[in-house]
Order: sequence, then C-alpha cells, then structure tokens
Amino acid sequence: MGNVPSAVKHCLSYQQLLREHLWIGDSVAGALDPAQETSQLSGFPEYVKIVEVGPRDGLQNEKVIVPTDIKIEFINQLSQTGLSVIEVTSFVSSRWVPQMADHTEVMKGIHQYPGVRYPVLTPNLQGFHRAVAAGATEISVFGAASESFSKKNINCSIEESMEKFEEVVKSARHMNIPARGYVSCALGCPYEGNITPQKVTEVSKRLYGMGCYEISLGDTIGVGTPGSMKRMLESVMKEIPPSALAVHCHDTYGQALANILTALQESRSM
Repeated sequence: MGNVPSAVKHCLSYQQLLREHLWIGDSVAGALDPAQETSQLSGFPEYVKIVEVGPRDGLQNEKVIVPTDIKIEFINQLSQTGLSVIEVTSFVSSRWVPQMADHTEVMKGIHQYPGVRYPVLTPNLQGFHRAVAAGATEISVFGAASESFSKKNINCSIEESMEKFEEVVKSARHMNIPARGYVSCALGCPYEGNITPQKVTEVSKRLYGMGCYEISLGDTIGVGTPGSMKRMLESVMKEIPPSALAVHCHDTYGQALANILTALQESRSM
C-alpha cells in the first residue's frame, strides 16, 4: 500500500481484521476454502463507509502549523483514493484551535471531486454561517457524553452544547444542508473515567432527534474494549437505528480493530 498512514491501513485492512479476530485463514494449505469463508462472513455488511477525518481531527493535534497549500494538496490527494467522505476543516475560533485558522482558505481552495462529500465541523451558529459562505455543503457538530469533557473541550455544559447545536442543525435543515453529529467520550473520559451507556444514548438521541442524519460514537481516549463497545451500542441502538450510527475508534491500547469488528457484528444483530 506504499506510504499510506497506518490509520488508513487499519481502516482498509478489512480481511486482515477478520482473520486476526475470527481466525479466518489465508489462502494456504489447511485454510478455509472460499465457500467456508463466505459462510463465516455472511453476517457482515457488504459495504463499509469510511469518513476520513485526517485533515481536521488529525491536523488539529499537530503543534506546528501546517501551511494552507499543504492542507489543500493533502485533501486533493485523499479525494483521489476512492474515499467518499472527507472532513475538511473546522470553523472554530482560531484562538481555540490555531491550526484551523485558515478554514475558509482551505474550503475554497480544495478541488471538490464528483461523488466525494466534504463536511466541515461547525461548533456554533457563527461558525455555520462562515462555513456556508465558504462553500460548505455538509456540516458536523461535536458533542460529548461527559460533562467534564464538554466543559473543557467546548467551554459549555452538555445541555448548553445541545442548545447551540440545535440552532446550527435547524439552520442547516432550512438550507437543505445535511448535518452529522459526534459524541465524544462514548467509552470513557480522561476526567470522569467510565461513561455509562445510558448517558451516551441520551446525548445521541438528542442529536438524532434534532436532525443529525448520522451519529458518530467516539472512543476519544481509546479505552474501549469489545465488551464495553457491545454494551454501549446495545443501549444506543434501542433508540437509534444501526444505519444511522458510526464509530470512531482510537488505537491507544491496540483495541481499535477489535472494537470496529464488534461494531460491525452489532450492526447486523438488530
């Protein structure tokens, strides 16, 4: 796969994921024949959508400011890989996230390829209007299932964040702009530790109810396990259909692939 970042390799190594965690053999002597392998894979979806968030979630953690033209080239090259969704930038105050200060220039500078969607993060109504003015046609709002994380990350309580997001999503719906919702700390918080599945469900239900077409459940600090992922999804899927859910798994403790596999299994169990 050449010089592809390891995170992208993990996303794309679907067969490797299945072999490592389901013991499906390679095409060597003693391995499963194609018919047996197909049988074992029959419970999994035929298609998996990958939402590439590197230009936003990845770059915003870089301490050195990445030049605007490099960001644009990065996104343009990602657009040629076959990805269908690439999150471009965040229309947040440069005081809070200096790396995203050039959001307008990046949004206007990229080449938007046919068949590829380019959502942007809009934490509030002001950011939403700036995004639309820059040409954004899809947006995301970023909430949390942890009260402490919400206050430290976006400087407001969960309830206050929901009120802000409702304004954003309502405005987006009036303009026929799709909105996607994020729930961070879905499997654990750096400040509060364990987060109950009920809390994740409550926040997810609020976002879905206000009009977010998809809810991404994030293991922000990578402490999730297949067991905690299963319990969380079972709770959330009582209120939201699996087709409207996504997972965002960090590999901090080497559990990302196993957690993704669990999510795929759970999506077929409802």
